[in-house]
Amino acid sequence: MMRPMSEIIYPRSPREVMDGWMHLPRYIDKIRLFLAGRLHPDYLPNLGKGFDGLWLKYAGLTHEQMVEVVKNSIIDGQVCDWVRQHVKVPPEVKEAHRQEMLSYPKPDDAEGQARLRWRKEQAGLAHRDDIRTFVDFIDADEKRI
Repeated sequence: MMRPMSEIIYPRSPREVMDGWMHLPRYIDKIRLFLAGRLHPDYLPNLGKGFDGLWLKYAGLTHEQMVEVVKNSIIDGQVCDWVRQHVKVPPEVKEAHRQEMLSYPKPDDAEGQARLRWRKEQAGLAHRDDIRTFVDFIDADEKRI
């Protein structure tokens, strides 16, 4: 059954992995949705920033490079092949990226914790004590957990 055009199409979970990179499948989804004119406006301010920007920093790429790669691909496998050929990092770097994502914000990050509390309140999720990081928040906000 086709989705109505006004319905939000959620990108994949930030926990999804491609070529050992957490978040990469979600970032690809966001770029594809943007290129198709279907990325919900709520996602636009962080496109290429936030967790996308964190992935770009670890991968040593720019948002513009990734947009070009995704634009010139038909399937995710092509993007994965390109990343594999152009991003040469040891597994420890991918694991450091994963850990940074999964632990943001850290318990002692007062500003990050305040932002997470505010986002939970805005989304009607303030009662959810299981949401301790922004990865948790994204999955809850997009109705995966």
